[in-house]
Amino acid sequence: MKDDKLYRELSNQIEYIACCIGMFANRFSITNQEAYRYLLEFGGLSFLYEFYDVEHTFPIDDAIDDITKITQRNGGALYD
Repeated sequence: MKDDKLYRELSNQIEYIACCIGMFANRFSITNQEAYRYLLEFGGLSFLYEFYDVEHTFPIDDAIDDITKITQRNGGALYD
């Protein structure tokens, strides 16, 4: 039973982060692969993982805004 709950939580987290990668790619007109590499390099994925418990409660556009700001602070060059 405990393993089922952990599996569901992890599955939800993966699905959420994958969705954020896709939405980020759409916003900046880049591929999902480019978005993944960019977010990995400039801390966006770490941010989503670390703050999933809070971020997933907000609209997805807010999460994209947040990771855009995080990546910019970490040297990323994509802008709205």
